[in-house]
Amino acid sequence: MEIKKVSVIGAGTMGNGIAHVFAQNNYQVKLVDVLQPALDKAIATITKNLDRMVAKGSISEEAKIATLKNLSTNTALEICKDSDLVVEAATENVDIKLKIFKQLDELCKPETILASNTSSISITKIGAATRRADKVIGMHFMNPVPVMKLVEIIKGYSTSEEVMKEIMSCSQKLGKIPVEVNDYPGFVANRILMPMINEAIYSLYEGVAGVNEIDTVMKLGMAHPMGPLQLADFIGLDVCLAIMKVLHDGFGNPKYAPCPLLVNMVTAGRLGAKTGEGFYKYEAGCKELKVSSQFLWHT
Repeated sequence: MEIKKVSVIGAGTMGNGIAHVFAQNNYQVKLVDVLQPALDKAIATITKNLDRMVAKGSISEEAKIATLKNLSTNTALEICKDSDLVVEAATENVDIKLKIFKQLDELCKPETILASNTSSISITKIGAATRRADKVIGMHFMNPVPVMKLVEIIKGYSTSEEVMKEIMSCSQKLGKIPVEVNDYPGFVANRILMPMINEAIYSLYEGVAGVNEIDTVMKLGMAHPMGPLQLADFIGLDVCLAIMKVLHDGFGNPKYAPCPLLVNMVTAGRLGAKTGEGFYKYEAGCKELKVSSQFLWHT
């Protein structure tokens, strides 16, 4: 089956980025979210990103207009029924994802491939909630989606080889570099990244060093473009905690236990950049990051 019509579920940071890259590569894209303001914000973000690409000379004005013409939005999941591929990019919550996939299984034509952008939740478990487990697969894009080349393609226990090949090929048509990964907790990217972030939080929690010091060591010593604590802020501390819980539950190994400081910060609602404060403070219009006041005693 040739993929031409794509639906993306969820208009957040990942969802609008995924919709952007599909639309830019001549797929007919329907972006779906239960909230109209979220859809309006997504289109504004995509337009802004396209304008930036035009200004840099990466694409032409004509390509920008064509990309936006390939995009439509809707608040009803039923709009996905004629799609060839549906990519779910909703909240990283297993119950929400299972509910969406059960609905999509009922709505979509039998040959439709159902993909999840989950960063850690089992594709096998998601597939088992449908009657088409052979057509359920993981497409884990990296943020920011229009820029990052990698896509983890996760093969569930029942995912067919034909679907695997089709999604690998589709990812290449998006200008991405797909990597085949088997379905185990955290896959590859987050199985390695999240314990590193968690260890950085432990280093802060135990008073080994301050926020700036930890991030500086990793940036200058390990050539990371961003320190692990700043990266955690941009990912979202709630997302980091959710992934650590998946790793801890999935492997039953205490080395994956989330740091108590991470748990407390999420409980307090300090989730990082999206709430204005995590390990750093994020002030509108301010280009300089400031260490959150709760950590000043470390520096």
